[in-house]
Amino acid sequence: MKRLLDLSLLIDAVNRRLGTLANWGILLACVISAANAMSRYAFDLSSNAWLEIQWYLFAGVVMLGASYTLQRNEHVRVDIVYSQLSERGREWLDLLGTAFFLIPSCLLIGYLSWPFVYESWHIQEISGNAGGLIRWPVKVLMPIGFALLALQGVSEIIKRAAGLMGYRRFDSHYERPVQ
Repeated sequence: MKRLLDLSLLIDAVNRRLGTLANWGILLACVISAANAMSRYAFDLSSNAWLEIQWYLFAGVVMLGASYTLQRNEHVRVDIVYSQLSERGREWLDLLGTAFFLIPSCLLIGYLSWPFVYESWHIQEISGNAGGLIRWPVKVLMPIGFALLALQGVSEIIKRAAGLMGYRRFDSHYERPVQ
């Protein structure tokens, strides 16, 4: 179990760094958006490339930030049942849900996205907009993002199994969002 927990810590560290990168991506997208709007309205200058960079940054934030969100236990869940369970019941539900739903879904979507990415790279797809950017770099975020999410799922399974076996407790506190 010690080696598995070390692997879990490594996965967590990678996704924490990528989550920080995603956070900076949000700031950068906001700055680019503001600068683009200002240049468009103040100086009548605009570029489709700047708009597309914002979209690319948003894709990066979502695809690189999803695994970090799972790690922090801030992902969307159906909490009707979850909030009624004991801590041990939550650990079991997290472990089984991750093993039987999250990881297989991520692996399937990641696998199915590769032909889409390869085709874009192979033909060197470029945006149809004037001054647009090449498309494959943003499309490669799909399989990478889903692979990272599956890896974080492995880390979460390790942590829940360790908790259930009494090795170590991990914070699985979940706070229901205010509605």
